[in-house]
Amino acid sequence: MPEFGALYNAFSTALGWESIAVILGGVLLGYVVGVIPGLNRAVAIAIAIPLTFYMSPYAAISFLIGLSKGTAAGSAVSAILLNTPGESSSAATCLDGYPMARDGRPRTALKIGLLASVIGDLLATLLLIAVAIPFAAVALKFGPYELAAILVFALVFIAGMAGGSFLKGMAAGGLGIILGTVGMDPETGAMRLTFGYIELMEGVPILPLVIGTLALSEMFVQLDEYRRNRGQKAINLSDNQQDDLSWPEFRKTLPTIFRGTAIGAFVGALPGLGPSVGSFMSYGAAKRAAKDPERFGKGDPRGIAASESADNAVIPASYIPLFGLGIPGSVSAALLVGAFMIHGITVGPLMLREQPEMLFSIFSGMLVASLIMLAVGWYGLRIFARITNIPSHIVIPIVIFLCLAGIQVQGYGTFGLLVVFGFSILGYFLKKFDYSFVTFLVAFIVTPMLELNLRQSIILSGSDPAILLDRPIAAFFVVLTLLLLLRFAWTGLKQRKKTVPNAD
Repeated sequence: MPEFGALYNAFSTALGWESIAVILGGVLLGYVVGVIPGLNRAVAIAIAIPLTFYMSPYAAISFLIGLSKGTAAGSAVSAILLNTPGESSSAATCLDGYPMARDGRPRTALKIGLLASVIGDLLATLLLIAVAIPFAAVALKFGPYELAAILVFALVFIAGMAGGSFLKGMAAGGLGIILGTVGMDPETGAMRLTFGYIELMEGVPILPLVIGTLALSEMFVQLDEYRRNRGQKAINLSDNQQDDLSWPEFRKTLPTIFRGTAIGAFVGALPGLGPSVGSFMSYGAAKRAAKDPERFGKGDPRGIAASESADNAVIPASYIPLFGLGIPGSVSAALLVGAFMIHGITVGPLMLREQPEMLFSIFSGMLVASLIMLAVGWYGLRIFARITNIPSHIVIPIVIFLCLAGIQVQGYGTFGLLVVFGFSILGYFLKKFDYSFVTFLVAFIVTPMLELNLRQSIILSGSDPAILLDRPIAAFFVVLTLLLLLRFAWTGLKQRKKTVPNAD
């Protein structure tokens, strides 16, 4: 059980003025990024990681978590006013948000989206705190056999669930594993896949890889989209007195919000599914549960509440496997692992034993971020609505500049720029051909941990697989992984038969 002294110090840190200022800055920046179509949570975190180099570890992580939460809430603004979600997970919000805005109630739609976002985020954060600490306490008792089996299971699960094709997911994961083995062999000291470049002795630098594959490649994709949506205009907020959220109207959405939060938390706790799955599952569940489902898609507030509550509940819930096992279950969680690594912190169950005060401070900061998100969204409604009118031809060059400047400021030099451009091209084609980014990043990040535990398991067992009979948890996950492989292979085979045209 956590010591009360550590809990007291954690809340004192989170409620300090410096901490609140850092979290506020992250939420504000996240809102701005979320409102602008084409920018998303992953791009925002990738660009912001260089800004945290000179912060303390707690301030850096709190800033990035606040940024992640703000982006998720802000993406609803462009979904409602532009019918263009800042995040793909807010696509379900467009179904009822935009029709409601066109009917003369944009402010009401935005407030419902904000309150649903905050409630979903806050409840899922409380769930994270309640589950992650006991989970980490149990995980501390795992040995290399259990950890290796769990990591392999997680990679297969993410590969099968994160993308449309299991084979593409496995290919993306395999590429991530190959890149994760670049550098010095931890056991023999031999150089692996460095091709004579001393800059790769410590492995592929994570910051250029993240900025290239996520941020810069996304800008290339947005350049493709810019010409098609050039003339799109946002709906402006009016001073109409009837366009305001009343308590009876909001109260009717509360059951939908609680249901969406539960669905989002469940989806988030499973690695690889992501907020898009959660938001559409919640929207579908709300429509099925309604007595008048025909109203959905025509400006029903419950549609907004269902989508946004689940979307924002996924984010904190996706940190359960991260803090419990050290396995990132989403792109944003994988980027947080990179930030932890940069600041010399090993994320996972060891944090509970080695740095409990840091872990509790992060949880406390997440609660503070949820409340700040409510205040920022409520009082900044009109300002964020105007940001939707910023044209892409201004946003894209600024983001590209920030990507390259972040690499140069951190001293990666010419080699860093080459890595960024190389991975931006790779990221562009991964997006174009629908390869799973989640599987690629998670595989790259967990490969060193997987390799270490796998090697230890082989050495301790003397290469005898019969040792698994004495390790029931490890044996369970090995069997589960094999069953998953068979299931995904069978599903892929059936889909392939459906798509192949008849020879007649």
